[in-house]
Amino acid sequence: MAVQEKIEELYQEVVRKNPGENEFHQAAMEVLQSLGPALVKYPEFVDKKIIERICEPERQIIFRIPWRNDKGEVNINRGFRVEFNSALGPYKGGLRFHPSVTLSVIKFLGFEQIFKNALTGMPIGGAKGGSDFDPKGKSEDEIMSFCQSFMIELYRYIGEYTDVPAGDIGVGSREINFLFGQYKRITNRYESGVLTGKSLNIGGSMVRKESTGYGVVYFLKEMLNVLKENVEGKTCIVSGSGNVAIYAMEKLEQLGARVVACSDSDGYIYDETGVDLNLIKQIKEIERGRIREYKKYHKESKYIEKGNIWEIPCKIALPCATENELNGKDATKLVKNGCIAVVEGANMPTTPEGVKVFLEAGIAYGPGKAANAGGVATSALEMQQNASRDSWSFKFTERRLQEIMKGIHDLCYSTAEEFGAQGNYVKGANIAGFLKVAKAMLELGLV
Repeated sequence: MAVQEKIEELYQEVVRKNPGENEFHQAAMEVLQSLGPALVKYPEFVDKKIIERICEPERQIIFRIPWRNDKGEVNINRGFRVEFNSALGPYKGGLRFHPSVTLSVIKFLGFEQIFKNALTGMPIGGAKGGSDFDPKGKSEDEIMSFCQSFMIELYRYIGEYTDVPAGDIGVGSREINFLFGQYKRITNRYESGVLTGKSLNIGGSMVRKESTGYGVVYFLKEMLNVLKENVEGKTCIVSGSGNVAIYAMEKLEQLGARVVACSDSDGYIYDETGVDLNLIKQIKEIERGRIREYKKYHKESKYIEKGNIWEIPCKIALPCATENELNGKDATKLVKNGCIAVVEGANMPTTPEGVKVFLEAGIAYGPGKAANAGGVATSALEMQQNASRDSWSFKFTERRLQEIMKGIHDLCYSTAEEFGAQGNYVKGANIAGFLKVAKAMLELGLV
């Protein structure tokens, strides 16, 4: 059987075994369709059924989360933890609290996490978790109540040598701190390494808040170096206005770029002179408000409700909001308007049609599993600090982050070149991440 036929057969088996899980199907196909050259070079991966094993989570946990709101009313949410692959180390991956969370979403994120974590070179496996709980509009007491109830079940499955969750959408240091406090209370152990993304007072790492956004821009910088371009002077747009987007914008500004637009789920703000990042931080991080409030302070800016940020002409676009936010039509518009680089800060934010447009146009396209790996890399650095009872400076940790992101870029670029796809970071990332995990699985035996 030809390799591509075998890959199609494997994908159809994934669909059959996981009916209705469209996000997971998409993530699996995105990886599998890149692996043909690797399977030709390493036929033992087919014989040992590595792909079938890697597409099946080692463990899937679903549980009920009862909690009371400030009115004393009982609420019920659903919790998830999918421990996908531990060939390289303990499971590692974030927790997402958002109404859109389903098993399919968590499995797609966990599957991506396997290869993302492998690319960092750190000894960590892949997992993801979360809940359909919506922290938006909830009081701090309600969020704490939910987090404590969530941990009453989750604590059974995690540990610094087993599974180490972190934050994701809806889960910042506040939520991680509440989760860690409850874990400590239940287990009577101050096991700092069991969760990452904690505040500095309880063992968190410098740069963790900034790491994903900074890492995206470091990856972009390396991509532009290949093109004999630089970040300075480039007009940029960044979707989202959460943690990843804010600190991607901050690093872009530090390197001399001009960010003219960012967004949230209600619409986008456009400021031709360059967005006021301090104001965005105030609105989103302190006031926990909506991006529309920006226009109250900068009358010359434009707020477009439910607008499409990808219609704004730019040289660099960073999708940093959520999955499938950038489609084929948007990609075509970006290319037509002169965009030279698209680098993903979110997980799978570009649809398959959009990816195809970017690759065919030959622009620099950095997929999320490579470009946004700075967050999990810094989480792994936090684990190192916790294990050694150490604390590193901001400057030292950021330097480590920059080195890791350069290493990821170089690995993806060289792997793409080795397998006949020079400049294709999608194939480079997928093949490089897969090879690291597949080789480890072979060495571990049939487990």
